[in-house]
Amino acid sequence: MKKIILSGGGTGGHIYPAVAVAEALKRRLGDEVELLFVGAEGKMEMEKVPALGYRIAGLPIAGLQRRMDWHNLAVPFKAVKSIRMAKKTIREFGADAVVGFGGYASAPVLWAAQRLGVPTVIQEQNSYAGVTNKILSKGAKRICTAYEGMERFFPAAKIVLTGNPLRGRFSKEGADRAEALKYYGLTPDLPVMLVVGGSLGTRSLNEMMKAWIVETGGEAPVQVIWQTGKYYEREMQAFLAAHPARHVWQGAFIDRMDYAYTPRPTWSSRAAGPGRSRSCASWRNRCCSCLRPTWLRIIRPRTPGRWRRRARRWSFRTPSAGRRRCRGPWSCWRIGRRWRR
Repeated sequence: MKKIILSGGGTGGHIYPAVAVAEALKRRLGDEVELLFVGAEGKMEMEKVPALGYRIAGLPIAGLQRRMDWHNLAVPFKAVKSIRMAKKTIREFGADAVVGFGGYASAPVLWAAQRLGVPTVIQEQNSYAGVTNKILSKGAKRICTAYEGMERFFPAAKIVLTGNPLRGRFSKEGADRAEALKYYGLTPDLPVMLVVGGSLGTRSLNEMMKAWIVETGGEAPVQVIWQTGKYYEREMQAFLAAHPARHVWQGAFIDRMDYAYTPRPTWSSRAAGPGRSRSCASWRNRCCSCLRPTWLRIIRPRTPGRWRRRARRWSFRTPSAGRRRCRGPWSCWRIGRRWRR
């Protein structure tokens, strides 16, 4: 029996590619493979992964805050403890291989596996490699990427262009439309728009939705599936309690994303990057896989030049209902107006 550790987390963009790989391994190998997820204590993977039926071990690792914060003083101690725990987990589990999907949760596991001589694989979802993956790429056996031109970040001999792993329920045909509409409490008479700010949420996108709901007075010729992100869940629930909108389904996180992709001819989405990542490369790949028209909404990035180039590079690879060109120094098309610095 093969034993494989899948590590990564913090956001859905790191968790669900790992889940997609786990599902593919189970379909292909069945009982001949045993899987163990490793994530960061207190993060969303500790809730989402067990709900899908997989084992997960937590590490006390924490990310470094970009601003001056006293919590940063504890990061080195947590990192050392996490590496020690990761080595113990790898030995006790008897891992044959370790796969890292990015985020600081995967760093101690990959580091420990490479020191123990266990083969490691890195999966990079984005066109601009994350810090964890760049640091640990030299010790990896293979690096699976979703975009071309990643030789500027990783050793060329190790790169395998695989694309981003998607869970098996996503397809061009999608799930049953009537079942999907019933799940979200929507009607078949009106078009449906999907608004996603990522697993953690996006302030600017949520504020745009609030303004739209107030402007329409709770009535509009379109229905909306609105993922607000867990950081803004209570605030947005309070807003909808004060401003009822029967055409809007609101949730902190969309568990049945395959249903969300099914019922609509009209889409809205947002794209961001590692600095303020909420809706990541996996989201864009799902749009392309399902052949849905998409509007991109890019928040103000910390490194504007990089994300402007990235948006332009990807904008010609997605069915976007004709709205493909960038229209400002910071972003691509925003519904109704430009987003300026």
